[in-house]
Amino acid sequence: MSTVSPRSPHSAVPAEAVPAHRSATFVGMPAFPEAARTATRDAQLRHNLRKATHTIRDKRDAVVAELDDWSRLRAAGKAIKDRTLRHLDHYLERLEESVTAAGGTVHWAADAAEANAIVTGLVRATGERDVVKVKSMATQEIELNEALAEAGITAYETDLAELIVQLSEDLPSHILVPAIHRNRAEIREIFRDRMAAWGVPAPDDLGDDPRALAEAARVHLRERFLRTRVAVSGANFAVADTGTLVVLESEGNGRMCLTLPRTLISVVGIEKVVPTWSDLEVFLQLLPRSSTGERMNPYTSTWTGVTPGDGPQEFHLVLLDNGRTDVLADTVGRQALRCIRCSACLNICPVYERAGGHAYGSVYPGPIGAILTPQLRGTGSAADAALPYASSLCGACYEVCPVAIDIPEVLVHLREEVAARPGHLGEKAAMGAAGWVFEGERRLGAAQRAVSAARSLVPRRLPGPGAAWTDTRDIPPIPEESFRSWWRREGRHGRAETDAPAPGQVRRERPEQSEQAERSERPEQSERGEDGRR
Repeated sequence: MSTVSPRSPHSAVPAEAVPAHRSATFVGMPAFPEAARTATRDAQLRHNLRKATHTIRDKRDAVVAELDDWSRLRAAGKAIKDRTLRHLDHYLERLEESVTAAGGTVHWAADAAEANAIVTGLVRATGERDVVKVKSMATQEIELNEALAEAGITAYETDLAELIVQLSEDLPSHILVPAIHRNRAEIREIFRDRMAAWGVPAPDDLGDDPRALAEAARVHLRERFLRTRVAVSGANFAVADTGTLVVLESEGNGRMCLTLPRTLISVVGIEKVVPTWSDLEVFLQLLPRSSTGERMNPYTSTWTGVTPGDGPQEFHLVLLDNGRTDVLADTVGRQALRCIRCSACLNICPVYERAGGHAYGSVYPGPIGAILTPQLRGTGSAADAALPYASSLCGACYEVCPVAIDIPEVLVHLREEVAARPGHLGEKAAMGAAGWVFEGERRLGAAQRAVSAARSLVPRRLPGPGAAWTDTRDIPPIPEESFRSWWRREGRHGRAETDAPAPGQVRRERPEQSEQAERSERPEQSERGEDGRR
């Protein structure tokens, strides 16, 4: 089993330890059922989410349909990720060698606290007190902005959506579009009220036209780019063979962060490594189509170490574990580490569309967050234990995932883990009792007869623990007689072979009957071969 580089003193985080990487960003937020109940009452939020997610997924469907080999690309992405994860220790060591040879410095961080201490120390060593950031979910995961603030260092978000979230003192609610829950009118008010406190103010006559809002952000950020000497970034991918890091974005702000400052610090999860440039090429086709619905993203920035006289003259790569080694050890759950953060699963999910990202209580919302967060943070808290249940198991997330993560499979796997924990013994006992009944023919028959006899006494809403289940469901009607009883009485008389279907059954034709009927309805086809020619 692969772990973090064995030469690192932090090659694994004990599973039994209380994780130091537990997020505090969303502390105080209720568990998903309560948070979702509040969110679904917000009509404006539901409108914003529906409009945005449907727009993105419609674009995604159109560009994916253009490719005849999409399924093969998807399979290739899955295979590359699986192979890399199986040999992660090898590829991480190779990445460290390549980055070091190109003039960069590699740091290993076992958890959020260590990563924050490394970055804070590096910034302090420059003598600067301001940093600009290009969007990085890893730094949100470890709450780097808050850690820097405690050290007297201000981090300025430069991605437009992240800027909106930062100015409004809000939390991100989407992987690709963190401010997806905001509409244009709300963004205009945020810019007018809050921009001046962070730098260049918004124009007094600012309207809600998207071009005007983008121009206000451009003017505000340009001054920050030109005078800030330290940048912090993430990376979508890290190429082990060359030590190259890659950021995909749509605005160009990322490129400003990656080229203008003197010092660049990149915080990257250990799962982001890919072996070669040939492997990277597969993901450069999968990611833009799955995320923004584009054939190619507007800006693809790559950098390898340092180049004298061109770009940052000091480069640091912080490789972040923060629970990923533990996820890697789970043979079912490890597929979550394939995620390339495209957000396709969020845009298709009926639960996310109605509840929004904040209800998940994590920087990783939606279906992928429902399986990744409980593995990174554990299921010890009520909020984290609820996440595997934040799904209808419809399977749409698996169908659109560009690296074929079987999210429903992992959700069920995590539900089993939650049910086995202390405090969930009632559910485990109920499932055990049901299994005992189903395993014995006599026991099952007796239970069916008892339920049928008492069917008039069954309430429409179950009492006690069953009440939550019947809040949104009706108890199915109980038949007077079970199928087993009917079959014992009628089957031996040959009734099952007649045209009359059994009670509660749907009449189904045999395949040969269906084919004969189809030919009789389309006589012109009867004289043609399988290829349609006469």
